[in-house]
Amino acid sequence: MLTRPIPSTGKPLAVIGCGTWQTFDVGNGASERAPLTAVLSTLFAAGGSVIDSSPMYGRSEAVAGELLTAMQARDKAFVATKVWTRGKQSGIDQMRRSMQLLHAEPIDLMQIHNLVDWRVHLATLRAWKAEGKIRYLGVTHYTSSAFDELEAVLRAEALDFVQLNYALDDRAAERRLLPLAAERGIAVLVNRPFGGGGLLRTLRGKALPSWAGEIGCDSWAQLCLKFILGHPAVTCAIPGTSKPEHMADNVKAGLGALPDAGLRAKLAALVD
Repeated sequence: MLTRPIPSTGKPLAVIGCGTWQTFDVGNGASERAPLTAVLSTLFAAGGSVIDSSPMYGRSEAVAGELLTAMQARDKAFVATKVWTRGKQSGIDQMRRSMQLLHAEPIDLMQIHNLVDWRVHLATLRAWKAEGKIRYLGVTHYTSSAFDELEAVLRAEALDFVQLNYALDDRAAERRLLPLAAERGIAVLVNRPFGGGGLLRTLRGKALPSWAGEIGCDSWAQLCLKFILGHPAVTCAIPGTSKPEHMADNVKAGLGALPDAGLRAKLAALVD
C-alpha cells in the first residue's frame, strides 16, 4: 500500500485505514465479531494500519482492542482514538479508560473529538506526549459548519494531525483547510470519505468512466477514495465498514497510481 509521511516526524503511514463508528459497536457473538476480524485481517494484509475509534462510538473501542489482542496484531495497528468530554480530570479518566479498552499504551494518536473543550484537553495531550503516553496529538470534526473554528485552531496551535470530512461530493475542505494543513505540517485523516454513504448510492447506477482503469480502479468506492488520496495534503482516509468485501475493495484504492489534477477535475464534474 502507498504511504505518506506524517509531517511532524517523517514516519510513513499507509493511506487507507478503517473507522469504527457504528461498524464495531457490536456484542460478543461470533457471528458479529468474525466479520470484523476479517475486516482487520484484510486491512493488515494489504499494508494498512490506522484503526480510528472514540468513546462516542459505543462498544467500538472495546471491540477493536479485544480483536487486536485476539489476533496478536497490536504491532500492525496504528491505534487512534479521541477524548470526548468536558473538564480536565474527566478527560484524563476517559483517555485512561480508552487505553484499557484498546489494550494500547501508548496510544498512537489521541484526538480531541469535535473540538469539545479543546483548550483544556490540548494541555493534557501535550503533557502526555512528553511523557510518552501518546505518540501524536490532534483535533477532529466531521461537519463543514465547524471549519471556521477548526481553521482557527490549526492556525494557532502546533498539532500532529487533523481529522476532517472530505469527499467527492463534500469538497469544502479544499478551500482553506487542506492547504493550511500542508502549510502547517499537519497530517490529515479523512472521515466520511463517501459523504455519509449517499454518494455511493448515487454513483452505483452509473457506469465507471472509461479511464478508471488508468489508475487501477474497478469500483466507484476505489475512485472516490483515490480522488481523496490524489490531494497531496491528505495522509490517510479511514472509511468505516463491517464487511470484509468492502474492506477488500477499499484497500485497492491504496495501490498503484493516483489521479492527477486533470482526472480529479473529471471526477468532481461527475457529481457537480
